[in-house]
Amino acid sequence: MNRPRTVIRFINAAHVIDHMFMLIFPAAVLGMGRDFGLSYGELIGLSLGGFIAFGACSLPAGWLGDRWSRRQMLLLFFVGIGAAAIFTGLSTSVPALVAGLTLVGVFAAIYHPVGTAMLVAHAENRGREIGINGMWGNLGVAFAALLTGFLTARFGWRAAFILPGAVALLLGVWFAWCVKDEAPPALAAGAKRIGSGMRVSMPLVFGVLALVTATGGVVFNASTVTYPKLFQERLHDLFAAPETLGVVVSLAYAFGAIAQLLIGRVIDRVSLKVPFVLLTFFQAPLLLAMAWADGWVVILLGAAFMFAVFGQVTVNDSMVANFVAPQWQARVFALRYFVSFGASAAAIPMIAFIEPRQGLTGLYLVLTGFAVLTFAAALVFPRTPAHVPKVVAA
Repeated sequence: MNRPRTVIRFINAAHVIDHMFMLIFPAAVLGMGRDFGLSYGELIGLSLGGFIAFGACSLPAGWLGDRWSRRQMLLLFFVGIGAAAIFTGLSTSVPALVAGLTLVGVFAAIYHPVGTAMLVAHAENRGREIGINGMWGNLGVAFAALLTGFLTARFGWRAAFILPGAVALLLGVWFAWCVKDEAPPALAAGAKRIGSGMRVSMPLVFGVLALVTATGGVVFNASTVTYPKLFQERLHDLFAAPETLGVVVSLAYAFGAIAQLLIGRVIDRVSLKVPFVLLTFFQAPLLLAMAWADGWVVILLGAAFMFAVFGQVTVNDSMVANFVAPQWQARVFALRYFVSFGASAAAIPMIAFIEPRQGLTGLYLVLTGFAVLTFAAALVFPRTPAHVPKVVAA
């Protein structure tokens, strides 16, 4: 049998790649206008197919993970997303670019339903491991801005896709060598899920999860996609160079990694509702402030907002881990991410429509409304036990 720590290390590496590859284009797009003769809004719109695939393909990925093989699906993830990124970097026409970005989304969709279910199955302490895994995913978001800015400035935007794609292929080979196929581990027979010994309305739990997944998906994607543009506009000439701008954006994203690490440790000790309400409470005021802020304060607001948004992602994943039986988790995670990334895809045409007309100020005011809905849903989420039983791989 595979060693759980070995499997978890590859799952965490896959999470870095997943978020990083989905956000290479929004960072690289600032240097692609001349090659394709399109404006920022027009170029951003080309990524819509990738974000739609990111959500839609999570459903079959989760089903295949439960019914076929999670290990084989994760191997397909590494190889597929690496090849798709290289294809995108070699694109010389708009149709080829759209096809490459869409393929990146197709293979990126595999990770969350399959990888998260594998993580929960192998984890000794669910909250802690979900938090650590979320931290690595957030670092992938940060690396996207940092590495893309560096590679674009030094070697051009094509290198920002091709070099990471080659790394993903190599990781796939390493994963195939180190991790052998096995039946999905079951939870210990004595472990109980939240809700088994208390009166909790399951329709309410999943209704809240569905709503915050949808609204949070729009807010998450619209903010992470537009951060490079927001910082470029609001920091004026302070960070004109792409690599310097990438460092600043990455530092803001890094606060999300800190949030997921901290929240992962907290949710095993308190009711899920406590961090859920606190994290969603601050999102609307922060978005409202970012709509009008200028200069250095944008960095502070952006970092604080990333803390709240990514911390909430850890809470959402813990809902599924704690309420859903192991044999169904990949499919339920798939459904959650189908809703999340499907809603995220709606952020792309929303950006393309609002940004040219109302600028990022208008966009962030709209996102404030979504954040208010998310907070309202958190208020009605039921209070759960403060202590979650540990689980171990069988």
